[in-house]
Amino acid sequence: MSLMIDIRKLGLFNQMAKEGGNTVANHLSQMTGMETEMEITKINFIDIPDIKTHVGDQKQIGISIEMVEKPHGHILFLFNAASAKDLASGMIGDMGETDPNANGFTDMERSAIQEIGNIMTSGFIDGWANVLDTTIDISTPNFTFGPGSGMVDQLVGDRENEMALMFDSRVHALESDINVKVYTFPELEELVDLMQEIEV
Repeated sequence: MSLMIDIRKLGLFNQMAKEGGNTVANHLSQMTGMETEMEITKINFIDIPDIKTHVGDQKQIGISIEMVEKPHGHILFLFNAASAKDLASGMIGDMGETDPNANGFTDMERSAIQEIGNIMTSGFIDGWANVLDTTIDISTPNFTFGPGSGMVDQLVGDRENEMALMFDSRVHALESDINVKVYTFPELEELVDLMQEIEV
């Protein structure tokens, strides 16, 4: 397995993070009416067993998609119930029932969160595709509620010796502090191949 890459192309990781994050934020702003920006604070390569420890066992909402074209692999967004409710309530507005203090989610909130998941996953991948000058088809987003470490295990538990690319990111909305973490599990050799084809 060769992951050697021209050092001049390392900036592409930053571009992918920035472009993916900005696309997500723009789409969320349009859909929720909240002024939103996504800040990527750091990018790390982490061994997959270590990611499970990093994610922890706390119950969270997970939205995952599979990339069905190069660079293949999965992307996982994780956020807590409070952030999900804030986003859903911004999207629903006056159209329906939302109760920020209620346990669980109304049908309308669930539907809004599902749509937000579509926006975040497709926006992030569109950003990547722009930087890599390609198209990347994705599967339908899959929603899970449970321990984050279990979700990572389900997606890539059999890739013991590989690394994943983690974008430590925060979605800022003026009205609330919404935290979303993005974990990406591309096939790294394929990602490097795509990056090698790009002129810098």
